[in-house]
Amino acid sequence: MWETFREPVIRIFPEAPGLPEDPEAYLAFVDDIYPNDAYHSLSIEGYRVTPELIERVRTGNWNPETNDADRRSHDAMAARGYWQAFRLVRQDIAEITAGANPGPLVALHHREWYRELFQPGVEAGISEPAVLAGYRNLAVFLLGSRHVPPRHEAVRDAMPALFDLLGEEPEPSVRAVLGHWLFGYIHPYTDGNGRMARFLMNAMLASGGYPWTVTPVDRRADYLSALEQASVHQDVEPFARFVASQVEWSIDWRRSRLAGQPDAPSSGSQVTGPSVSGLSGSPSGRVSDLGITSAM
Repeated sequence: MWETFREPVIRIFPEAPGLPEDPEAYLAFVDDIYPNDAYHSLSIEGYRVTPELIERVRTGNWNPETNDADRRSHDAMAARGYWQAFRLVRQDIAEITAGANPGPLVALHHREWYRELFQPGVEAGISEPAVLAGYRNLAVFLLGSRHVPPRHEAVRDAMPALFDLLGEEPEPSVRAVLGHWLFGYIHPYTDGNGRMARFLMNAMLASGGYPWTVTPVDRRADYLSALEQASVHQDVEPFARFVASQVEWSIDWRRSRLAGQPDAPSSGSQVTGPSVSGLSGSPSGRVSDLGITSAM
């Protein structure tokens, strides 16, 4: 299956820029885009976050010990967890841009990403401590999807196989697209799979020098539909085109910033900067990552 899906991804994707000559500048862009990414990645999953909350958490102006709203808020806990996990992902990206093989590196560290993602909620009593234990030991079903993830017994074999494929794959675009899709396909956790898959995607993009790429909430329907096509119909082209379009937007934005033009480029329904109106309208209700997990 991996070999079959490689060709359309390579054909569709822009050519990889190559590892950055200036890793510090690359990481500076990752830092700059973080508020934007956090807003959209959390909003896709139904959290009600604002650019102000994300910035407050990022800058440390967040205290669940003295602020009851911070302690009680699912949204604040999710934002804090996302920030903690992002910092670990950033550390791994620094190693990847220095030449580390991203497959074994992410295999080694992704469980730490996951623990950081949910640790604030566990400490606040919002999430059960069992969520930090690791891969799921339950069946999961995706509301609104015809895809049924593998049985939990298969997860412990499927995940090492995925990371082996990522480590052996020479094309960064293939690592990013197939890595994201198959992480969601396997659905190794009861929650957090979407955020984890997007972190993994960006780590793999970094291995080719592609910039950090945001999946915008206003394209949520396109995003989930493309994943459904890959998982149910074995057609990866829509997802490859979706990711490629977002990567191209991110490349354009990075170029504009390097040229001293801080505003995001305008290109249809692409993601825009965290202070503009394009960030309004997160989906109502709380849903689980990558399309709404119900565990049994």
